[in-house]
Amino acid sequence: MNSKDGTMTRQDFNKLAATFLLGAVSPIGCSSRSTNPTYEELVKIIWRHSDPVNEQGSELLRELVRYATLAANSHNTQPWKFRISANKITILPDFSRRCAAVDPDDHHLFASLGCATENLVLAAKAFGFEGQVSVDGASSTEIQIDLIPMESLKTTMFQAIPERQCTRANYDGQPVPSDQLDVLKTIAQDNGVMAQIFTDKNELEKILEYVVAGNTAQMNDKAFVKELKDWIRFSRPAVVKHRDGLFTASSGNPTFPNWFGKMAFNIFFKTRTENDKYRDHIRSSAGVVAFISKENTKESWINVGRCYQRFALQSTALGLRHAFINQAVEVPQVRAQFANYLGIGDQRTDLLVRFGYGPELPRSLRRPIQQVIV
Repeated sequence: MNSKDGTMTRQDFNKLAATFLLGAVSPIGCSSRSTNPTYEELVKIIWRHSDPVNEQGSELLRELVRYATLAANSHNTQPWKFRISANKITILPDFSRRCAAVDPDDHHLFASLGCATENLVLAAKAFGFEGQVSVDGASSTEIQIDLIPMESLKTTMFQAIPERQCTRANYDGQPVPSDQLDVLKTIAQDNGVMAQIFTDKNELEKILEYVVAGNTAQMNDKAFVKELKDWIRFSRPAVVKHRDGLFTASSGNPTFPNWFGKMAFNIFFKTRTENDKYRDHIRSSAGVVAFISKENTKESWINVGRCYQRFALQSTALGLRHAFINQAVEVPQVRAQFANYLGIGDQRTDLLVRFGYGPELPRSLRRPIQQVIV
């Protein structure tokens, strides 16, 4: 059915596209004579646990890197490189994969490195090593993790690593027990990072205003829209080819051949529809957590990433879903207004995340380990 103003709705377009594509291309996801792995096969290969007993020497270190790459990261750009040496792994930024429009100061990039650091430390414990983390004081661009032998410890957060995902869908609106909120808040704070959790509906509505304001500003930024479009993967073949970026199915949207998806993006990626989507997302959530760092340095951004990753893994272990709603903190003017609302003065609100009970969505992929080890 067309909308009241006579324009084609997203549902109308999907139906039309499905009719067209069924006659124009072979079904997406069907296996061919090629020996290349399918999307489904890659998901099983990537999002899994391994047996520490079977990993020794350099292979063990490579396996720790694999766990690190399962961490959350901005736009699934995977902006990291790893250097392996005897009893040490160094994480470095990959500036070739930075997002200059949405992340001009590389804040999200370094937070992503922090997420990878936390995954690696948790995996190291499971493999029988304490990961002692230090950040290069001169440039703050290298994270060194010295591996000290210890008794193996498989934590709840480690077990949740292959299950974690950013679930960009509506949740069911059910509240989270207060004792679990206390656990999440404790885990989300450390080393100069503070967390504020909001569950009151009036507070969530106020936060929604800042998210919509930030999203509106971004939607009016041509560079932002182009950058986002460049990182979207509209089909399973595109996901398998690149093994990075934002897979449309992971956001609850349909898959199309890339050329058709880009056309659909141009038609339907509009301010009003995106703002309506975020209204539904936040109003269906149990709460929102804001991560705030006392200092605005690269090392602090790395610590924020580590705190967020622990929150993400613990919430996953509790059966919760979560997703970023960073629009309120990505636009400098809106971020300053939001900080004033939070009453945090000159401190930076680094990340904004909603959480609640919701569905599991199709998985994103990760690049092969050999592409990230230098």
